[in-house]
Amino acid sequence: MKENIHPNYHEAEFECACGNKFTCGTTKEGDVVKIDICSKCHPFYTGKQKIVDTAGRVDKFNKRYAAKTK
Repeated sequence: MKENIHPNYHEAEFECACGNKFTCGTTKEGDVVKIDICSKCHPFYTGKQKIVDTAGRVDKFNKRYAAKTK
């Protein structure tokens, strides 16, 4: 391997928005990395579905482009 081209790999503490903390290896700078979602709060692992308001977005899209097609 070439010298001095690889990022520094070290242990860091990850803090999730839900409050969960765990240690993992990373190349990101700093000792604490803040993340938005982890395995404790992700819907795939918890089985809880978060409701996303996509119906309002679709209606808004249809209204915007329906006027152009007429």
